Amino acid sequence: MKGAFRKISRVGSLMGGTKWYLSEDCLLAAKRTLYAVEYRRFYLHDLEYIVVWPNRLWLWRLLTPAVLLLVLGISLWQWVNATAGAIFLSMAVAWVVMELVLGPTAKSRVRTTGASVDLRLVKRTRRARKVLAKIDTAVRHARSSIGQATSPAIISPAEPAVQTRSEAAATAAIAAATQTNAS
Repeated sequence: MKGAFRKISRVGSLMGGTKWYLSEDCLLAAKRTLYAVEYRRFYLHDLEYIVVWPNRLWLWRLLTPAVLLLVLGISLWQWVNATAGAIFLSMAVAWVVMELVLGPTAKSRVRTTGASVDLRLVKRTRRARKVLAKIDTAVRHARSSIGQATSPAIISPAEPAVQTRSEAAATAAIAAATQTNAS
């Protein structure tokens, strides 16, 4: 089916999330917050850039639960029994390992000719290359098809323009002003 949307990314959150869809001429973001859905359409020929960078708060996401589980595990080890403490200490280690394997969380910005929008494209930065590669191939395909679809018009040789005195005087004044402003 021509013009069908295919899902390329999904970023979830507690209050909703954003799903990204790609078609042959646009990129669509469906941002859901509770029961409301906001759609944003970015035409591929208008895209200037999409940037994905690691979130600086990622280390807090890594360290805060790990430290809390570690403190709880140590306190349980000392005051209750070693088995309960070992369970929470292993949970702290598992949390750190899981976050390190998944990599840093990501932020992103989509810039078109008319606007710049901060919407998360991917949840983690390691997945960004795959998603951006899909978008890049779609943009290249859309821009090449636009170039092929708009075939150059046949241009006939123009009649030599006859300049009147007022046009010649205006051209000379502009040239003189440009020379004085440039120096």
